[in-house]
Amino acid sequence: MRNHPHPSAAPEDPMLGSRSYSAAIALAAVGTTLVALVPSSAGAAVPRYREYVALGDSWSADVLTAFPPTTDSVPIDCAQSASNYPHQIAEMLHVAVFRDATCGSATTVDMTHPQTGLPLGGTAAPQFDKLTPTTDLVTLGIGGNDIGLATDIEACLSLLPFDLPGQGCKAKFTADGVDQISAAVKATAPKIAAAIAGVHQRSPHARILLVNYLDGVPLNGKGCWPVVPVPDADMAYMADKFREMNAMLATVATLTHAQLVDTFTPTVGHDVCKAPDVRDIEGLVPLSTQNALLLAFPFHPNQGGANAQTQAVYSAIATP
Repeated sequence: MRNHPHPSAAPEDPMLGSRSYSAAIALAAVGTTLVALVPSSAGAAVPRYREYVALGDSWSADVLTAFPPTTDSVPIDCAQSASNYPHQIAEMLHVAVFRDATCGSATTVDMTHPQTGLPLGGTAAPQFDKLTPTTDLVTLGIGGNDIGLATDIEACLSLLPFDLPGQGCKAKFTADGVDQISAAVKATAPKIAAAIAGVHQRSPHARILLVNYLDGVPLNGKGCWPVVPVPDADMAYMADKFREMNAMLATVATLTHAQLVDTFTPTVGHDVCKAPDVRDIEGLVPLSTQNALLLAFPFHPNQGGANAQTQAVYSAIATP
């Protein structure tokens, strides 16, 4: 997830018609077709796919885990890494056709509209342009930028290890008794449902995997100020918001008959406050011992995180 304004509408898709949540769910209830089975290294049967398309934001592009960024399917300023989980999955499955549309800052709007305003002035084509009627495997990792978590967590940064009365990001986002982030999470659900329905429309035989977000912040409510300069109360608040976001994604996956890939649970204990060789998410300092050239994008997965995503996605693919 990279900084992106909060879009106010679901993807405008002429193939979907109504934007209603129920309509999106109905359209998404389409069966999937598996092509063949191949044995995995553990001996289990793993479906074989011919055409894999990856869709998503910077936590799927795994920005700056490898350098330079790949430009096979997207502009260079999408910051897509050749070592991200989509590329690793494509190699593991030996797919004949692979298109990775993931791009930093992407929202559900960018599924059906060109993504403009990239850092170097580039424009990414609508991610759905990579889908075809013969696409049989799709991963989708999206929602964080629709909610606005990238900018929201920046509001938690503080020069003090504690919040002054009435200050801090929790106070800011819960002013007047309304939790703005929780409201954004709720508003994002139908947008993701519409995106999944759009995939089904364009690729009716595709198996769709909805990939959630890794464990980014400590679950115990204890931060690590000043390494990550966020007071404990605000770190605990953001941990709750991460859980809310992933719970929403799980609900949408169930309602739309997509398959949820849980990358959160296996990465608990690998958050931004852990040691450099343990954490899967980097903090404020744009450096990582796990990445090529030691470069990192703050509050994004490092190569360890990308590898954890790969393992979770591959395990999900191997599950009937």
